Amino acid sequence: MSSVAQLKVLREVLSYLPGEVCAWSHKELPAACVARGLPEPELGPEHKKIDRATASFDAVANVDLPGVARTVLALGVMDAARRNLVQDALWALEGHPPVPERARRDIARSLGGVELFREFGRLERLLDGLWVLDSDPFGELFGTGRSLRRELEQHMGRNDDWDAGELFTRVGAYEASDRRFGLFLEGLASSANVPDEEVQRGFVAAVQPHLRGIGLELRETSESGGYPVFTLVVARSTRGRPKNLLFASLGKPDLRIVDALDNDIEIVGDTDGLIDYDLPVGSDGLRWRDLQDWWRETRGHDTDEEAKRTLYTRLLASLPEDSPIYPGHHPQRLLFHLYNAIYEKCIPGLPALLPEIWLHWDPRTVRARGAQAFRHHRMDFLLLLPNSVRVVVEVDGQHHYATGGYPDPAAYAANMKADRDLKLKGYEVFRFGADELRDEHRARGLVEAFFRDLFTCYRVPVPTPTPSTL
Repeated sequence: MSSVAQLKVLREVLSYLPGEVCAWSHKELPAACVARGLPEPELGPEHKKIDRATASFDAVANVDLPGVARTVLALGVMDAARRNLVQDALWALEGHPPVPERARRDIARSLGGVELFREFGRLERLLDGLWVLDSDPFGELFGTGRSLRRELEQHMGRNDDWDAGELFTRVGAYEASDRRFGLFLEGLASSANVPDEEVQRGFVAAVQPHLRGIGLELRETSESGGYPVFTLVVARSTRGRPKNLLFASLGKPDLRIVDALDNDIEIVGDTDGLIDYDLPVGSDGLRWRDLQDWWRETRGHDTDEEAKRTLYTRLLASLPEDSPIYPGHHPQRLLFHLYNAIYEKCIPGLPALLPEIWLHWDPRTVRARGAQAFRHHRMDFLLLLPNSVRVVVEVDGQHHYATGGYPDPAAYAANMKADRDLKLKGYEVFRFGADELRDEHRARGLVEAFFRDLFTCYRVPVPTPTPSTL
């Protein structure tokens, strides 16, 4: 619907205002109009009140209608049904991220076993602010039916026999406007509903995969009373699953596009010089066990142990053997070794740390391409986490900020630009200084703390080793 049509709807929704202000006397009417964002009536007391009020409303320009809507909502003097009409008409103009019905139903199904509330009174206040709970206030009195509020009290407050799907159906969550549904999720995740951080985070963890699937997320944006506040926003990464995963390069690969329509790429020449993982990456990300199973099948290994050993050796071989600044210093190799050593017993269930990832590829050289050439073809490491989160880990040596042993502002600026570009494309970027990874004793605690905090931040569970792996 165009903005002109949406403004027309908003004007129709607000057309009750002239009748409302007529409840005031002629003397009080101008102040009543102003309190609702309307101009003072130009017509005097010699005219009928309805004519004066209507003229005031008609004088509001379309561009000022949203302001009127916000003013009357802030007054809070309308019933829930009218409030919802005004809100939805206003929100349609603002444009909020869409939440398709299928995602809403998936979210409801994911909440089985998740604690939605503890005190019905808190849940009732949340629902009261979003839905019409008393559509038939006289129904019970005259025996024509029970209000939704009474149904909620019985089935959620006393009997506890409505699940999330039934709640969503009864309040109209599947058909509600995108903004109303978003506020519903934010409210369910709020400490005002359940003042227990563990329960809050459990709710968010349950719905996050379905939100991420449509490019949204419940992001922790602040705190209130010591509890986290979650807001529905566009996800940091709205990118889909990788179409091509090329890594562990032993040199610049020779590639060609076999089918441009399907983005099919073929490695020409030495196919062993680059690993091309050709299976879909699921919602759990790319775990070591996924990569190892694929490696065993494609390389024809007889045992998991053989596949694990040869895969680790092949990935390690793609990393630089030495540092130009510290002879015998292997910072990238040390980071890769420590990650696998620290999580040795549970590495199969954790994201694979993929080295030497090709992000850009250009068949021409930098000299031939000139100013338009890609300057950063490869990333040092990539982890594909659950919910389509892509984490880049870079190890910055002297060449990132110096040339020939001297500080180089241009090199540093180019590095920062590459960092910004990655983040704007939806990657989370973390950097180590090569000096931090000079020796294993010094670096182990640092690397262990980083990955522990990283997995905590992105809610990646670290599996408990099974007896067979100990």
